[in-house]
Amino acid sequence: MRVSIAELLEGCILAEDIFSLTNRPIIAKKTVINQELIGILSAFLIPNVAVEKTLIDGQPFIPSEIIEEEIEEMGNEQPHNEQTFTDLFLNAVKEFKREFLSWQSGLPVDIIKIRKIMMPLAENLDHYYSELFTLHHLSTMEEYPFQHSISVGLFSAYIGRKLNYKNADIIQLSIAGCLADCGMAKVPEKILFKKSSLTIDEFEEIKQHPYYSFKMVQNSSLLAGGTKLAILQHHERLDGSGYPRGETNRIHSFAKIIAIADTFHALTSERLYRRKQSPFKVLEMMKQDDFGKFDLTSLKALQSGLLNYSIGSTVKLSNGQVGEIIFVNEQNPTRPMIKLIASDEIIQLEKNRQIFIEEITNENGVVK
Repeated sequence: MRVSIAELLEGCILAEDIFSLTNRPIIAKKTVINQELIGILSAFLIPNVAVEKTLIDGQPFIPSEIIEEEIEEMGNEQPHNEQTFTDLFLNAVKEFKREFLSWQSGLPVDIIKIRKIMMPLAENLDHYYSELFTLHHLSTMEEYPFQHSISVGLFSAYIGRKLNYKNADIIQLSIAGCLADCGMAKVPEKILFKKSSLTIDEFEEIKQHPYYSFKMVQNSSLLAGGTKLAILQHHERLDGSGYPRGETNRIHSFAKIIAIADTFHALTSERLYRRKQSPFKVLEMMKQDDFGKFDLTSLKALQSGLLNYSIGSTVKLSNGQVGEIIFVNEQNPTRPMIKLIASDEIIQLEKNRQIFIEEITNENGVVK
């Protein structure tokens, strides 16, 4: 829906890029609005903007006046008359947060509730592939622990689907990914929400959360044995560098998938102590810098969602510029050759390591 600038609240989410006098957006789609950004919009004399119907905390946004009820989104193939992906995701985060707070107070995990939270998204991933890879835009420092759990469940389900897992296993994967960090509810809040780097002792406490998570679900008859094991092992690494046990060749296949989903979302999200990074940059890091830690088959399954572009696709770069892909090196597909739309300048991303693809923007290049 489209509303005037005067109607904006902190926590509103932009539904489209905001442009002024150039073809480079001054504020990107999916940005979470704060007072500083409202000031910028006013300074640029932007009269109105399109926003999502849900605030970042999952509450509905109900302005006193709506200029346009609906906005058209190119390439959006979600089912007609259903909630948007953003609405569903933020509602899931809100419901999960409620469960997390109950675990902190000592209540047990209700697997049925977690299943109900995850299913509206996980069962309709075919409709939301393009939106799934824009979750990093919605990340906020305050809501990260809750956004992370829902996102890990979704990315785990996505990888499972790409690997042709049967539907029952995909459902178990989504729940396992969502509950992998439920043990964080047992970590002291002063550590969980610390804004500075953790001490050695604090990190050792964080490393206990897979055990806590496992203990919280181990008696559930609604989870398969492999699902529970994956929750325990989601921080293990193939080279033995992970925790809690330093496993190498006895890591469950579900755990290998959740490990990738967990790392990918964490590195692309806004954290209390670290800025979010480009999904394409994160993929490079996981494939090259962390070589030997992750299952390559599962990593390629995730990568396939981000690299579904071709020559002619339009992409937005990490420096805000927009360009067209004119050449793709199969040996290094995350770094194609880009022709900038504004200047016709050619940029070889292989030689400009400081610049990354932020996202694919045109209909032909939409991630599916």
